[in-house]
Amino acid sequence: MKKILIVVTSHDQLGTTGKKTGYYLPEVTHPFFKLTDAGFTIDFVSPKGGKAPMDEKSRDLNDPENKKFLENPVYMNKIEHTFRPDEIDFQKYSAIVYAGGHGTMWDFPDNHDLAHLAAQIYEHGGVVAAVCHGPAALINIKLANGKYLIDGKKVSSFTNAEEKEVGLTEVVPFLLESKLVARGAKFQPAANWSNKVVVDERLVTGQNPQSAASLGEAVVKLLEKS
Repeated sequence: MKKILIVVTSHDQLGTTGKKTGYYLPEVTHPFFKLTDAGFTIDFVSPKGGKAPMDEKSRDLNDPENKKFLENPVYMNKIEHTFRPDEIDFQKYSAIVYAGGHGTMWDFPDNHDLAHLAAQIYEHGGVVAAVCHGPAALINIKLANGKYLIDGKKVSSFTNAEEKEVGLTEVVPFLLESKLVARGAKFQPAANWSNKVVVDERLVTGQNPQSAASLGEAVVKLLEKS
């Protein structure tokens, strides 16, 4: 079986608030174990490469997947030594999964190398997936025909209502739901903090941390079909 890439943010500042952010741990660990349990090998990539910053608020050790991941030196070595996008050969991967966390809103959308990598994986029959704020990576992915990957596709992501509930509407550089709609996506929201995963062709999106495990399951299901 080919490998799977999980993409994590390199950005650790929450706008100009002076607060720290990064990747949201359960949005890494929950898909990670669904994918590894299905027999896939995972590599980590981030916009800058090297050690990816974790949102410390997401370090819940009562979550068994988090605990298992954090206590495994092999897994931790991988996420502390992520690849840069230019080091990745897309042909080795059958899927790319964008983990969320507020940091993604600053460094995923305009990373052309990541966007090109995802487009190549998708156009060669692979799966593109993203959860919570991870779909920030999708807004500028263009296919060879010049169309945006998400144009006309059903998607989900962290919603405007959820952003308002966490009090960060004025902090994030844009509202993710609104930007996805502006790119032509058919947005599929659920109630705040509901488990919501949307599959459209080989694009898989999840709404929030509660959706992360289901997103991993959906990716496995698609890959087992192919």
